[in-house]
Formats: sequence, C-alpha cells, structure tokens
Amino acid sequence: MPSNSTKVVGGAVLLLIGAALILGTGLQQIPLPAIAGSVAALLLAAGSVLLGTSEGGQPV
Repeated sequence: MPSNSTKVVGGAVLLLIGAALILGTGLQQIPLPAIAGSVAALLLAAGSVLLGTSEGGQPV
C-alpha cells in the first residue's frame, strides 16, 4: 500500500492534470471532446479519492 505522502503527491498531480485539461480548453474556448472530458473527470475523481484516503481513519 502506498504511503500517505505518495497518495498526497499522486492525488495532487491527478487533480492538477484533470483541472488543467478542463480549464485550459475552456479558457481557450476550444470545445472539449467527450472522451477528453471523461478522462479529465476520471482524473479529478481519482485524485480526490487519493487525497481523501491519505489520512488515517475512515474516509467520509
């Protein structure tokens, strides 16, 4: 099982990539294809899960 710091760094990287994909295309007024939007949403979800489970105890 990965350590807490590995989960935090990995989760932050996934969140940053997903947010950059969505916000970058939105700010440039480029339509985001459905596949890219789906991948970005999955990256945001995976990053949130990693950050949420990085601490001890039961995640909410």
